Amino acid sequence: MSGNTFGALFRLTTFGESHGPALGGVVDGCPPGIALSEAVIQQELDRRRPGQGGPTATARQEPDAVRLLSGVFEGATTGTPIGFLIENQDQRSRDYSAIMDVYRPGHADRTFDAKFGRRDYRGGGRSSARETVSRVAGGAIAQELLRGLGVNVSAATVELGGIAANARDFGGADHPELARPFFSADAEVVAAWEERVCAVKAQGDTLGGIVEIRAAGVPAGLGEPVFDKLDARLAYALMGVGAVKAVEIGAGIQAARLTGSQNNDPMTPEGFLSNNAGGILGGIASGQELIVRAVVKPIPSIARAQQTVNRQGQATTITVGGRHDICAIPRIVPVLKAMVLLTLADFVLLQRRLGR
Repeated sequence: MSGNTFGALFRLTTFGESHGPALGGVVDGCPPGIALSEAVIQQELDRRRPGQGGPTATARQEPDAVRLLSGVFEGATTGTPIGFLIENQDQRSRDYSAIMDVYRPGHADRTFDAKFGRRDYRGGGRSSARETVSRVAGGAIAQELLRGLGVNVSAATVELGGIAANARDFGGADHPELARPFFSADAEVVAAWEERVCAVKAQGDTLGGIVEIRAAGVPAGLGEPVFDKLDARLAYALMGVGAVKAVEIGAGIQAARLTGSQNNDPMTPEGFLSNNAGGILGGIASGQELIVRAVVKPIPSIARAQQTVNRQGQATTITVGGRHDICAIPRIVPVLKAMVLLTLADFVLLQRRLGR
């Protein structure tokens, strides 16, 4: 297993490193006749592009301009593999030369050495968050497939630095032209988040948060009742993003604090009266809105001295330089949305294959 391909029928394979010449991918299994252009993909890429996100943002500036290489003709997919390329243009590998033999706490440096016996120390190579640009491009293609089926996926930040949002205005958070800071689900909390970010940045530290992804219009019946449960595959997809440490579906961890009578979603002839299940029952979509949350850890690259060891096992300290985000939010929000899109596109094709 190489671990570079996601999906069974709608498959995304990604390639490239943070400081290599380019990143890219191939989407295989996309049906023909779906309208697609570079501009459509670029709109999603622009939402995760480095150098934006206010006080949380890295100083790295990348246009993330996508080039479609195959699989599209006269503005529509052909049914053949869709290849795309995104060139790196603002690498500064010299920022990492001082730590080539030192393991950064919270990073995959030591585990890469354990697995491969060598590592690309320039920004983490394949383990870098830069790799997710290819996932967003693949998710943009999946979004066009799902759009034609009436499925709409949106994502918003619901907590940052321990401060929770009260509202759930996904329209305002995820609208491509409104650009609410942090993709916040609550306009009223933005000022508090900005103050928190600036205070932590001044201390040379970083922050985490929680992102909620919702999918409306998901047809009932998607998913399988045993190993390929829809909620299991969604959790797998989101946990495959490097900074994610936990995933909740519906009521999530709160369900453990409820009684059965409180947690069950009563049904009437008109539909469900609540959605603690998050739109999934027995691993299969119920037709309700899917509700998924991903818990995002703080960025591990901090401008504070930390204890660590070098490749020889000797104790040392490290202060990570370079250009880094203070928080993975807001740039991780389009990535998590993309992973849900890819999962749903795959399940749609699996359902079609079964003739259902």
